[in-house]
Amino acid sequence: MSPVAPGIPRPLSPVEVELLRLKDEIAAHAGSYGLDFYEVVFEVLDYDEMNEVAAFGGFPTRYPHWRFGMQYEQIAKGHSYGLQKIYELVINNDPCYAYLLRSNSLVDQKMVMAHVYGHCDFFKNNYWFGRTSRKMMDQMANHGTRVRRYIDLYGLEAVEEFIDACLSLENLIDLHAPFIRRHEERPRTEVGEEEDEEERFRAPVRKLRAKDYMDKFVNPPEFLEEQRQAMEERLERQRRFPEEPERDVLAFLIQHAPLDRWQRDVLTIVRDEAYYFAPQGMTKIMNEGWASYWHSRIMTERVCGPDEIIDYADHHSGTLGTQPGVVNPYKLGIELFRDIERRWDTGRFGLEWERCGDAAERARWDRGLGLGRERVFQVRKIYNDVTFIDEFLTEDFAEEQKLFTYGWDKQLGQYVIQDRDFRKVKQKLLEGLTNFGQPFIHVDNANYQNRGELYLVHEHAHSGVDLRQDHARDTLKNLYRLWSRPVHVRTVMEGRDVVLSYDGKKHAERSP
Repeated sequence: MSPVAPGIPRPLSPVEVELLRLKDEIAAHAGSYGLDFYEVVFEVLDYDEMNEVAAFGGFPTRYPHWRFGMQYEQIAKGHSYGLQKIYELVINNDPCYAYLLRSNSLVDQKMVMAHVYGHCDFFKNNYWFGRTSRKMMDQMANHGTRVRRYIDLYGLEAVEEFIDACLSLENLIDLHAPFIRRHEERPRTEVGEEEDEEERFRAPVRKLRAKDYMDKFVNPPEFLEEQRQAMEERLERQRRFPEEPERDVLAFLIQHAPLDRWQRDVLTIVRDEAYYFAPQGMTKIMNEGWASYWHSRIMTERVCGPDEIIDYADHHSGTLGTQPGVVNPYKLGIELFRDIERRWDTGRFGLEWERCGDAAERARWDRGLGLGRERVFQVRKIYNDVTFIDEFLTEDFAEEQKLFTYGWDKQLGQYVIQDRDFRKVKQKLLEGLTNFGQPFIHVDNANYQNRGELYLVHEHAHSGVDLRQDHARDTLKNLYRLWSRPVHVRTVMEGRDVVLSYDGKKHAERSP
């Protein structure tokens, strides 16, 4: 074939023409089921290009960093050794970008396209993606340009080492911050006004007007004392910095850490990308389950030919395959959506169903409501993994799917089944999903001991996730690099409260 002149489009190969036809066909099928999605742009890559794009999280124009090279090596080795294969990548964007592996068979390409349209519908309509940027492909390119400019100005080593410190802290964000106002906005005041406000809180407690002989009944001493203490607590909070615990540690550092302008910008980039990717971690089971649910329906009901169904079933079963001790989000998600559809079609919900104790009657229960399809679309819209599991993982479902908890047996030297109790299975799942199974940490005091030191608190009582001491020490070092003063974190280790500290030279551990 003669070379194509610049500016003239390359003729499409027969395979590419067929893929374009399939794209239009499968999009039409997806729309007929009620899926609603942005325009989807498919790109076909060979396995090396796919591994490279996957290493960058689906954004080939992302800023340069050695971490992405390391991820590329891991993905490439996994592919070479037959341990993993990336069939597709899809990006939450408008338009959505999806990458197809060139070596996939035609059956695989059909399945992947149907799967992609399920993801794109989820991205567009799920509430937890509602605050993400729909132009992130352009923003990632902008981030990459800014970081490369800083590398030219300040050197690769300085910028890369600073990004190392920022990336080690990228999980210290408030996952619900886009949806919840944690603190009331307070207008800026002059110094004199601040002093007047403090004096106002120091003023005597206002008493309710009453006759002298009724005063002790209308304004009892314990009531006045309670009001005085409340005022003192409010004033003490205003003296603190920050006034209320701040869970978005990265935002606090961006606002208050003594950083250069380029460092503040780099930290902002890391934080923005962390918030962009957060909903994907919050809805992994739902997102993959929803896409698998729809590729299964589209393939078996509309797209698969008689000569393709065996190959499809083989590859589909591989996607949903499970092994002891490992949660497959594709399998758990699709089975829960199917269970919801079945329950709402047959009326297996509500007070009447819950009160029914006859096993035979429950087995043949069918009220013929036909609400399943409507219900799964409602669930897709408003739930995340935690609420999804909490509400819809029932005891019947756990028994049907043979779910269990497992742990390490020291005597046998292997993992064994510990419990099949439905409540413990559910609790274990929820613990691993809450905050991605990571500890909750917030800024408690940024002027600790009146010396400008940063004091963090690990909310162990609420999350129950322990800090690893080696990880905590490394994180404190990186926090020190950004804060430039000693940093501390209060946590629980081996059942006792401790404060871990780093002052720029050495680590320390003490009781609070």
